[in-house]
Amino acid sequence: MNDAKDVVARIVNGFVTRKNGSEAFGGNPAGVVLDADSLSEADMLAVAGKIGLSETAFVSKSATEGFKLDFFTPNRRIAHCGHATIATFSYMAELGKVLEGVTSKETVDGPRKIVIKNGAAYMEQLAPKHERSPAWADRGVSEADVLASLGLKEGVLDARLRPVLVNTGNSFVVVAVRDAAVLKQIVPDQSKINDISNRLDLIGYYVFTTDRNATQADATTRMFAPRYAIEEESATGMAAGPLACVLYDLLGEKKSRFVIEQGHFMTPASPSVITVELDLEDGKITGLMAGGYGSVMEEMTVSI
Repeated sequence: MNDAKDVVARIVNGFVTRKNGSEAFGGNPAGVVLDADSLSEADMLAVAGKIGLSETAFVSKSATEGFKLDFFTPNRRIAHCGHATIATFSYMAELGKVLEGVTSKETVDGPRKIVIKNGAAYMEQLAPKHERSPAWADRGVSEADVLASLGLKEGVLDARLRPVLVNTGNSFVVVAVRDAAVLKQIVPDQSKINDISNRLDLIGYYVFTTDRNATQADATTRMFAPRYAIEEESATGMAAGPLACVLYDLLGEKKSRFVIEQGHFMTPASPSVITVELDLEDGKITGLMAGGYGSVMEEMTVSI
């Protein structure tokens, strides 16, 4: 008796770069499985493993929100995923399953607001919490450990900012470097990053520069998350939110909208664009929306 299940998935790139207003390229591919109500957690993990992308989103009915989304990397569940959320809701907007305006997603970590605007999808993140490196000592991590895991020396950092842990729903260590040449040349020690990520309960590291010779955006970035089987990722909406908060709170960029690029320094390159809009009240960040466009690349059937 064959009990195999065939699951239809789409590969949708989230945070694509749009050329001439319509042609899409780059971005970060995510698996998207619609009508996933009959799939167990083990099924979802098996599908995500076979698709083999950094994250796969599974969409099912929700009793309380617009949709229920479950996210899996190839090796574990993850509470939220920015690029897979943008990929999913952009695709559903294209299908007419969601309309312009506000909807929401139910996740294992609670509900989050989603906004569809001109075909782009934006997802809600929480007000930031910043944690400086002295607070990491009780978990056996120092700032020097973080720099060593990236192969960086003190002199190549952006002198304005020390590495900082930021949480807007998920935790990332955010590291500012001097220029694009430094960012490009980073050779991460994935084993050390994995160990530090476990100790600090991180998704991973978000390393960035505001070097205007490299980008017309507010920052360009690289993201490393070996704890979630992601050596490097081309677009990370859940990390772009914390970075925008760092730019606003710690680097004095007092504006409400930031454009962040990622993926330029991967091999092969996959340029991505993430827009972050901050919710401000009396000059303080009370929440944010991170978003962009998605583009369907292919359909596949996975047997589990």
